[in-house]
Amino acid sequence: MLEIRCCCEHCNIDLPADSKAARICTFECTFCVDCVENILDNICPNCGAEFQQRPIRPAVNLINDNFLGNYPAATKRFHRPVDLDRHAELVTKVNVYRQKLHN
Repeated sequence: MLEIRCCCEHCNIDLPADSKAARICTFECTFCVDCVENILDNICPNCGAEFQQRPIRPAVNLINDNFLGNYPAATKRFHRPVDLDRHAELVTKVNVYRQKLHN
């Protein structure tokens, strides 16, 4: 089950459970759409995966008690600003890897 993390790891902006601006990777590293598109080149600085829009967990019980009331969003903040020089190196590695996959 997703933690639904509460902020962007890079810029620390709030990303509430219903935020359409939240992006996650396969390990649920969480960043805002602005950082993903304008700083991270859609590559997670922690694992190299691409990002997807984080799904929104219903705030009300629509079925089977699967909602925020029973499964609340996380409150622990993960603020780890990205080292942009190291990330540029990772972006290069990821692009080389992706190029090999498509050849």
